[in-house]
Amino acid sequence: MTQGGLEVPIRRLPNAADLPLPAYASAGAAGLDLPAAIEAPLTLLPGARALVPTGFALALPHGFEAQIRPRSGLALKSGLTVLNSPGTIDADYRGEVGVILVNLGNEPVTVTRGMRIAQLVIAPVAHAHLIERPTLPESGRGAAGFGSSGIGSLSNRTD
Repeated sequence: MTQGGLEVPIRRLPNAADLPLPAYASAGAAGLDLPAAIEAPLTLLPGARALVPTGFALALPHGFEAQIRPRSGLALKSGLTVLNSPGTIDADYRGEVGVILVNLGNEPVTVTRGMRIAQLVIAPVAHAHLIERPTLPESGRGAAGFGSSGIGSLSNRTD
């Protein structure tokens, strides 16, 4: 780490020669905005999906991952989001970063060259050593699954 944060080598690919590198939009932003490195506009009809190149590759340090996440404004205004959210880029991957976009809205959405389509959050990863056991320690929740904690608002909770 440096004084400014974690150093991550990045390689600009030929399809992004004229595009800015991913960047944080503000001093407090958690994610770097990712550009679309496409040659021509790409229109996604409602329900359609596409793999959109970003024009760069990373060399993440061991013990870190990069997560591809939706941009909230695009999701709210047009229904454009990241299909496998969050997408994961492993530390040993050196290929071009791509974003799987899907249009969950009701109208076609056009992606243009350089458009900020997603954000990249770099986070530490813990590697687990799994130990098989015939039983697991008890917990207050037990095996209760989806919806087991209720669907009411936080103000209605009694626990």
